[in-house]
Amino acid sequence: MKRLWIKVRGPLARSRAANAILASLLTGAIRFVHRTTRLAEGSDDIARAIDAHTPAIAALWHGQHLLAPTINPRGHRMAALFSRSADAELNARVAERLGFDVVRGSGGREGRHRAQKGGARALIALKKTLDAGTNVAMIADIPHGTPREAGLGIVTLAKVSGRPVVPIAVATSRRKVLEKTWDKTTINLPFGRRAIAIGEAIHVAADATPQELEEKRREVTDALNAATRRAYRLVDGEDR
Repeated sequence: MKRLWIKVRGPLARSRAANAILASLLTGAIRFVHRTTRLAEGSDDIARAIDAHTPAIAALWHGQHLLAPTINPRGHRMAALFSRSADAELNARVAERLGFDVVRGSGGREGRHRAQKGGARALIALKKTLDAGTNVAMIADIPHGTPREAGLGIVTLAKVSGRPVVPIAVATSRRKVLEKTWDKTTINLPFGRRAIAIGEAIHVAADATPQELEEKRREVTDALNAATRRAYRLVDGEDR
């Protein structure tokens, strides 16, 4: 099955029709899980956090973010960064159907210089989004890097924009963990409990030195891991 998926993934990613169908199915599934899970006692108030910090940078972990678009209250704009690669197109379409604005980043398998330029353009685009008053959702860890270890991108955005990083974790009591994936991707399942955990906002000074950026990167890592552990404790009493 894995070999078959690898073989058909490319053509599917390039097919507009296939992407549209899959995006609709995935959007429906995510909404169904959200509607059939009840909010766990002790969960944080996302609307209060938005009111306190907007515009802010919502920090999430890879593999733990599938339900994140569903917790954004109606009437609040949220943008998310996606690669320009064909593989990312499906994720972008799902996010748009769930009410997110999409900001395009660097392309997929590019040369190092071009990827760096694409990353810089994405940073500028995200800053403009924040300057316009729209919240930004950003995956803190680097794709296929060390899972649950924040990269410098998110703290650099906080530095240049002057807006805080707010760690957010969403967990469900019923889930399927894909153990062989690099980030332990978690598929949230219906008919259980859902928890939202929000950490304290982290500010980065506009004149932060490289050493201070590294300290803030570690602070984001620790805060987001703490929020993740608390979200899982709320739904099933165990750390993850």
